[in-house]
Amino acid sequence: MCAAPVAPPAGSVSAAAAARAASAVADLPPWWRLLGSRLVTFSLLELRKIRHDRTEIYTRAIQPMLWLLIFGETFTRIKAIPTGRTPYLEFLAPGIMAQSALFVAIFYGIMIIWERDFGILTKLMATPTPRIALITGKAFAAGLRSVAQVVAILALCAVLRIEISWNPLRLLGVVLVVVLGSAFFATLSMTIAGLVLSRDRLMGIGQAITMPLFFGSNALYPTALMPGWLQGLARVNPLSYEVDALRGLLVGTDSSLALDVGVLVVAAVAGIVAASALLHRLTR
Repeated sequence: MCAAPVAPPAGSVSAAAAARAASAVADLPPWWRLLGSRLVTFSLLELRKIRHDRTEIYTRAIQPMLWLLIFGETFTRIKAIPTGRTPYLEFLAPGIMAQSALFVAIFYGIMIIWERDFGILTKLMATPTPRIALITGKAFAAGLRSVAQVVAILALCAVLRIEISWNPLRLLGVVLVVVLGSAFFATLSMTIAGLVLSRDRLMGIGQAITMPLFFGSNALYPTALMPGWLQGLARVNPLSYEVDALRGLLVGTDSSLALDVGVLVVAAVAGIVAASALLHRLTR
């Protein structure tokens, strides 16, 4: 008669499980490699979406075209907004570029809620990817989508013969600034998504804050022309720093590029941390 198998001691079972867990953790790539991997992955996904459906790029290009053709041309003729030696269209173009990127990124949280509703977010959260890497990847993917708007506005500037810098290094700086600004506003949207948990609420809040962010910045007029209380709001508005950096790179106006980029980096990091902390609420 065969003897019944002897169960291993409880201590050895727990030790074996701990060893397996430690081995699994050791096999995971470092966090920086995961972060880089997610950045590349989500950026490639955005490129694939843009390639398969270019309609959004064309429709989103209409609004900046109207701002430059109608608002810009009209205010250039009546000279209602003094901009010194800089023609108003040149002054306006970087502001419209920042506005277009803002409008793309500020509703990016809707995509997170959509992924939650279809179970995609739950599957992503089940992988060993840290939440901060997931949010960072999505934030910079939003920045990549905003770069398509930059290309469209640069083409429009060429058609309208708006005098901006075409220096490749400055254009590379423009891309970096737009990506950083879009990353912040995308994480702001994802943070709001983690709080309201509803597409309709997020859409309403996004529409409520977009215009104050835009008009409470230096995108349309110099900060010196604003009333005192609005100047205070403009100084804490990240969009103002994005516009200031773009204007310095494209038009050559006086700007504190290091300060502008520093503020955008700090804002983007803060947004990533906040959105990562609230991401678990979307998977309950």
